[in-house]
Amino acid sequence: MKIVSYNLNGIRSAISKGLLEWIANDQADIYCFQETKASEVNIDKNAFVELGYKPYFFSAQKNGYSGVGILSKKEPLQVITGCGYEQADYEGRVLQAVFDDFVLVNTYFPSGSSGDERQAYKMQFLEDYLNFIQTLKSKYGNKLIIAGDYNICHQAIDIHDPKGNKNSSGFLPEEREWMDRFFESGMLDSFRLKNHHAHQYSWWSFRANARNNNKGWRIDYINVSKELEGAIQDAKILPEVKHSDHCPVTLELKF
Repeated sequence: MKIVSYNLNGIRSAISKGLLEWIANDQADIYCFQETKASEVNIDKNAFVELGYKPYFFSAQKNGYSGVGILSKKEPLQVITGCGYEQADYEGRVLQAVFDDFVLVNTYFPSGSSGDERQAYKMQFLEDYLNFIQTLKSKYGNKLIIAGDYNICHQAIDIHDPKGNKNSSGFLPEEREWMDRFFESGMLDSFRLKNHHAHQYSWWSFRANARNNNKGWRIDYINVSKELEGAIQDAKILPEVKHSDHCPVTLELKF
């Protein structure tokens, strides 16, 4: 089974840049999209159905903002919108899909780069999210796959300029410490289990020709419970795929 996580920076924009043609060729089993930036009524679900997928979306109440989606070849046992925290659900940040072998949680974590107020909310969201994960473990057991744009680089290897960005949202000590606690809670960084090389990123600024110079950040992940480690076959980042300022990250599993 192949799972892809991809921040689209606008699903309609990504479609105009060839997203559907790429999916038709790629043929992953599941796609997790973040930052769809569209009300559900404005998303062409039939285009994904015609490619063989069952589409599920959870949009923000504010149009043109945030939003997540899941495409799956196999129909989930259950799809759950939201995580039970009012602001996160208002912003359309979490979509859950329950399958036989695992529970998939697609999440668009907040960015704090726009100012102190959003950074404070980001830190609150992170604390709420740890509680949310514990609730899921109590309900389903330790078989979670948490895909999404986390908006955090965990370690220096995950960012092109760790010294220059030490005070930047997304690489702050308190955010990185949260990632430590997240992994200590029983989650695994699937990409780093299979890839230990530097200069592998999933997001690049639009400024200063950053993508062509590979001056990026690894902020997109598909992380799994330790209990699923034996199912991991491969994990990759696909920087050559260009429908967004992010690129897809992939996880291959065998159950």
